[in-house]
Amino acid sequence: MKVLLLENIHPVAAEAFRRAGFEVDVRSTSLSEDELVDELPGVSLLGIRSNTKVTPRALEAGKDLLAVGCFCIGTNQVDLVDAADRGVAVFNAPFSNTRSVVELVLGEIVALARRLPEKTQRMHEGIWDKSAKGSHEVRGRTLGIVGYGNVGTQLSNVAEAVGLRVIFYDTADRLAHGNARQVGSLDELLAEADVVSLHVDGRPGNAGLFGAEQFATMKPGAVFINASRGLVVDDAALRDNILSGHLSGAAIDVFPIEPKAQGDPFESPLRGLDNVILTPHVGGSTQEAQEEIGHFVANKLLGFVTTGGTALSVNLPQVVLPQPAGAFRMGYLHRNVPGVLAGISRMLADTGVNVVGQSLSTRGEQGYVVTDTATVLTDATLAGLLQSPNTVWLRSWRP
Repeated sequence: MKVLLLENIHPVAAEAFRRAGFEVDVRSTSLSEDELVDELPGVSLLGIRSNTKVTPRALEAGKDLLAVGCFCIGTNQVDLVDAADRGVAVFNAPFSNTRSVVELVLGEIVALARRLPEKTQRMHEGIWDKSAKGSHEVRGRTLGIVGYGNVGTQLSNVAEAVGLRVIFYDTADRLAHGNARQVGSLDELLAEADVVSLHVDGRPGNAGLFGAEQFATMKPGAVFINASRGLVVDDAALRDNILSGHLSGAAIDVFPIEPKAQGDPFESPLRGLDNVILTPHVGGSTQEAQEEIGHFVANKLLGFVTTGGTALSVNLPQVVLPQPAGAFRMGYLHRNVPGVLAGISRMLADTGVNVVGQSLSTRGEQGYVVTDTATVLTDATLAGLLQSPNTVWLRSWRP
């Protein structure tokens, strides 16, 4: 099998695949749709980060593609529905870089409160500007977290430890950590928070979530942080609010359009503004986080192709079934219609095969059943399932 790893994925991933006997092609850059269409034929596993877009056209070209690994938190760069329809599993790393993002955001909160970006710039320009004007402690100020998931909750915990009061808004009911308090609306959070930090996902419904109306609702002098997705924020409206003085600063790590490769030109309406921190999508880019992500996603992909396990797949039914020693395993992805499991049971009973383990899970239009048997199932036995119009794919693993 061939593995294609893009966008500077940590070397531990390539090492894991090579140890398992895979051919590995490593690239430092992302690929455009046209480039991906040309490269995917013959590729079994694709590893990407946030810049490569896996579209239906790319998936159509990837006739041999079994799975896509997103070596990051987000998966909105992959058409998950089309991938599921084709039986291509998608995995990500929902927890591995959480701490790195939190530490970056906390550092930005302190830096913006003390106006460090402009002070360090003026020192580099040879200007001694020793003034407390506009500088504040973060202790006792209110942090508003929009999106209280893995990153939002850990930020909540760390922020309280340095004396920030925490409020949060999420469209789902969430258990508050520590002394954090959930508010009933986004507007309520914006009107109360001294610092607003976004931690939402990249689903289409979040596009344009933050624009002129939301910035106008924020407290005068508040600061704004976006370490979630570039499509969520209107950067031109943010620029207007910085220039007008309504907001005292901002820190932005993600952008609607990001350069494809290291060293490419970067353009943004936020360049050149006082007390604005711009970072090149490095929220999760610490050595510790990238190494952990490399291990985590590579192991998920290897587990899928070697045992059929789909634990933490973001688009296929999740089945986790330990494979008994010496057992034959069959993985069957199928359309979610009645009678599939009964049909498998009849097939096995008719051939006198003993089942030693079985697990079924469904997700939307699909079902996935993993069956372990004491004896090897022949191609003739499996032919009925392969010919069924409900079959997406059938794979087997011999002891």
